[in-house]
Amino acid sequence: MKLILLCAFGAAALAFAAAPSDEAKVDTGRLKGTVSGGVAAFKGIPFAAPPVGANRWLAPQAVNPWSGVRPATDYGADCMQKPFPGDAAPLGVTPAEDCLYLNVWTPAGNKGKLPVMVWIYGGGFVNGGSSPSVYDGAHFAKNGIVFVSFNYRVGRFGFFAHPALTKENPSGPLGNYAYMDQIAALQWVRRNVHAFGGDARKITLFGESAGGVSVLTLLTSPAAHGLFQRAIVESGGGREILGPTRRVHESSPGLPSAEEIGIAFAKKNGIDGEDQTALAALRAVPAEKVVDGLNMMTMHNPTYGGPMLDGKICVEPVEQALKAGHFEKMPLIIGANSNDFGFSMAKTVDELFAQFGMNAATARGVYDPDQSSNLMALGMMVGADKAFIEPARFVVRTMRAAGQPAYEYRFSYVAESMRPQWHGAPHATEIPFVFDTVAARYADKLTPADQAAAEATHAYWVSFVKTGDPKSAGRPQWPVYEAAQDMLLNFTAKGPVAERDPWNRRLDLVEGLAEEHK
Repeated sequence: MKLILLCAFGAAALAFAAAPSDEAKVDTGRLKGTVSGGVAAFKGIPFAAPPVGANRWLAPQAVNPWSGVRPATDYGADCMQKPFPGDAAPLGVTPAEDCLYLNVWTPAGNKGKLPVMVWIYGGGFVNGGSSPSVYDGAHFAKNGIVFVSFNYRVGRFGFFAHPALTKENPSGPLGNYAYMDQIAALQWVRRNVHAFGGDARKITLFGESAGGVSVLTLLTSPAAHGLFQRAIVESGGGREILGPTRRVHESSPGLPSAEEIGIAFAKKNGIDGEDQTALAALRAVPAEKVVDGLNMMTMHNPTYGGPMLDGKICVEPVEQALKAGHFEKMPLIIGANSNDFGFSMAKTVDELFAQFGMNAATARGVYDPDQSSNLMALGMMVGADKAFIEPARFVVRTMRAAGQPAYEYRFSYVAESMRPQWHGAPHATEIPFVFDTVAARYADKLTPADQAAAEATHAYWVSFVKTGDPKSAGRPQWPVYEAAQDMLLNFTAKGPVAERDPWNRRLDLVEGLAEEHK
């Protein structure tokens, strides 16, 4: 019997070794991808059944196995949405409701157990997809990493509650279908990444903007326990700057429940009631009408509510969970950009700084030492500090205090062609440098300095994924964050610089503001 088993094992091993680099077998069937430049790419792999018809507003359902070899050469559709014209990462394919697909890049012929990266795109939870050219994972694969990207439902497809849905599935989970998709994709990776030479015990989850918010959410979610071992958060916040997170059922003054928002959307489409007839009618609303013009420009909409506390995936707000120690302890990189996104409702400079109370004069001196009184510029600075820059420091301090290696960055590099227009690195502009896809972003305007900045940024990310330590030979050492030193790595026009945070006075003021409002 032992001899038979050994022979069978040996035959299987030989068959595996002889398999072409562009083929792989996952738990639902065989795939055939493409090989180019030493990288095997597999695109458009279903990780859940199409979330259409009766599957709309359900947790991801199992994929039906296929026979034969499934082509995996093209991206699947990005999830249904109204594309945002000014998107820094425009979609490469047409959106559709049938969209739960993922993509894998791996070194061609890889049979080892390489570390894995899993990417979550941004887009305010209403836009985004895995198909943009700047999200191509080939450069990570060339550096010995198995790279995975996937789609998750956005807008009303990704976040929706209604009493009829609660009655259909009273034990949940409810509402946060986007997060359910993300968890399902990570579960698929854990089950199948070995087929591409990846090690399911060495997964780094990373994302930007809404993707960064998602990483923090999954770090604090009991439903995602054990699905990844390292995390990178790019401009992903960490504070509850927009006020309390809404709940599925319970409303509060000025904050309707997610179900109330769902009822309003149903009524807008002529659907009343809370029974299965109403639910069937909701699921029959054409996808275009579910989108109803929602995107980054129109997301503040009375019939769209976004992420919610559901009691299963999102048990408590991220900031509260972090303060309570309710999060996965792991190595972390987090940071934001030097001209990151921010907003202010203040109508005057005096009003902008009045929010700092007794520190108003100090804040004005720190933010506007030249007394420019430029309301728009100052409002963006304060807004970005509140939304992304100070929260990054809060998160890195929290993870470090939990005994984990944690690293903070500030991305200040601006592509040379954009320096006349940008006085700092805007939101999301670090992405092509992280992916080393700057050629796709800047094309013929790309300069040697831009390419060098991309190679440096990419190298630090690669090192962190492989070792948990973002070090890069011949470049400055990225120090582990310590609150007393407040050191970060700043990606500047002169190269990466390890320095004490030059904005620490600003951030101390914003930290005080954040804690005061709790």
